[in-house]
Amino acid sequence: MLKGYASEKRYGVMVCGHGSRNQNAVTEFAMLARHMRERFPAWPVDYGYLEFANPVLHKGLDALVAQGVNHILAVPGMLFAAGHAKNDIPSVLNGFAAAHPGVTVEYGRELGVDLKMLRAAGERIEQALAGCSPEIGRHETMLVVVGRGASDPDANSNVSKVMRMLWEGMGFGWGETAYSGVTFPLVEPALEHAAKLGYRRIVVFPYFLFTGVLVKRIYTQTDAVAARHPGIEFVKASYLGDHPLVIDAMAERVREILDGENKMNCAMCKYREQVLGFEAEKGLAQESHHHHVEGVGGAPKNCPCAGDCDGRCRDEAFCREHGLEWTPLHSHAHAGPLEPVGGHHLHHDHDHGHDHHHGHDHGHHHHPYPHADHPLGPRSMTKGGT
Repeated sequence: MLKGYASEKRYGVMVCGHGSRNQNAVTEFAMLARHMRERFPAWPVDYGYLEFANPVLHKGLDALVAQGVNHILAVPGMLFAAGHAKNDIPSVLNGFAAAHPGVTVEYGRELGVDLKMLRAAGERIEQALAGCSPEIGRHETMLVVVGRGASDPDANSNVSKVMRMLWEGMGFGWGETAYSGVTFPLVEPALEHAAKLGYRRIVVFPYFLFTGVLVKRIYTQTDAVAARHPGIEFVKASYLGDHPLVIDAMAERVREILDGENKMNCAMCKYREQVLGFEAEKGLAQESHHHHVEGVGGAPKNCPCAGDCDGRCRDEAFCREHGLEWTPLHSHAHAGPLEPVGGHHLHHDHDHGHDHHHGHDHGHHHHPYPHADHPLGPRSMTKGGT
């Protein structure tokens, strides 16, 4: 931890996000920061993004210091701790702290598996079911919870725990977990599997904080599977959004830093321990790469999505049709250890399932995900399944 020189602590809160091409997602994240200002009215509160949106994290941190803050309480606006929360955000915070020796930066934990978050999720599912016919009972209904998906098995397993607690707590007939990218099973093959199990209704719940390319894709793929199975009622529940219990959980993460209860769980981190199937990644030196895409904004002005990006700009034919620049996705490798922020060691695991591309080649690559060729994983999204 880097200690500030000032004897009086002047606190400020920094809410750290990933960023999105989808302008609606960026707007919703900014609303989270506004809610946090209401929870901490005595302190300045600001926010920023790693990539594809403004303000970038450095701008938010600068704004806090400009208001006289010398003790920043930074929290990741993220559900689970994969690469962005473990490494990319802390890398930015480390760099900022090193450049501002009079400022203390302490880093909180992600939202994680939390009873408040589960109650918020349950309410979103109940809201979706409220408009459904009572003729189909809860035991005839299957729940599919869709998580972000990461190359970090610990983060992926947390989605499964959320699904089980919602399934059991709400009394559904069955429950399954799917992911929007990187790992398996992805949404479409998972729903095709679910359709074979004989349930009359399937509820699809994206366990996401905000809208964006991936949530839109989840709903689109749900519609595609529903069209192939007209005898099953598919219900699309809303993502979490700014549910009051989500704001409660985020505010609690800030208070944990102050109370010394910042309980980051590294016991199953693949960079610290030998996780089954990921043994080769233990002890890998990691660093962030987001500096080269900080502030690179969302969709092009002439894109037909009008800011509500759905990821079609990844398709070369679509870009050609609409006169958009197309560039292939990128990859990176990383080296160099990170120092602790607020006493917590930092790791990296950047997940390239999120939708961004740019035209420069960094000559890097990631450590290969061991199940990249799984037939129900990313391979299933390519044309012809190859």
